[in-house]
Amino acid sequence: MKRLLLIFSLVMVFCLSYGQNAKEARKILDKTAQTLYSKSGAKANFSASGKLGNVSGTVAVKGNKFYAYTPASVVWYDGRTQWTYMKKSQEVNISTPTEAQQQSMNPYKFLYIYKNGYKLSVKKLGNGWQVHMDAVNKGRTIKEMYVTVSKNYQLQTVKMRQSSGWTTIRVSNFRKVNLSDSHFRFNSKEYPNAEVIDLR
Repeated sequence: MKRLLLIFSLVMVFCLSYGQNAKEARKILDKTAQTLYSKSGAKANFSASGKLGNVSGTVAVKGNKFYAYTPASVVWYDGRTQWTYMKKSQEVNISTPTEAQQQSMNPYKFLYIYKNGYKLSVKKLGNGWQVHMDAVNKGRTIKEMYVTVSKNYQLQTVKMRQSSGWTTIRVSNFRKVNLSDSHFRFNSKEYPNAEVIDLR
C-alpha cells in the first residue's frame, strides 16, 4: 500500500510540474507574440537551413501577411493567396500555401499556431528560453518545433520538423515599420515580363 501511495504521489508531482512547465511555456510565447506583433508591420533578416538547402534574406510581416525576399525568389502572402516569383525563370506561381509552407518562409507564423494543437514545455537556455512544441495530432504538417527566445522576448530561432526532416530558421535585426497591405501582394506592373502560373 505504501509503495502504491509513493507511485501515486510521484505521478501527481510529475503531472503538476508538467502543467506548470506548460503554463510557463505559453506565458513566454504570449509575451514574445506581444513583443513581435505590430498592427502596422515589422521587418527582420533571416537565414534558413535544412534538407532543401540554405537561404537567407529579409522578411516582413503584418498580422498573418508576410513578404520574403531572397537572392533567388520573392514571396508575397496577403493572408489567403501566395505569389512566388522565381528570378531565374521569371515565373510567378500563385498558390494557397499549407501551414508548413507558410512556416518555412515566415518564422513569425509560430505566433498563431502555438495556441492550438501543441503540447508545450520550456527550458532555460543561456539568457533566454527554448520552448518545445509537440503536435498533439501526429498527422499535422509541422510535427514538432523548438522556438528560442531571448530574455527580452525576442524571437531568435525556429527549428521545426516536418516529414521531410528538420529546418532551422534564425532571425535577427527585428524592427517595427509601417507597411501598407499592398506590400504583401504581387504587383504585375513591377514584373511585366513574368509568366504567371496559377497553381490553385
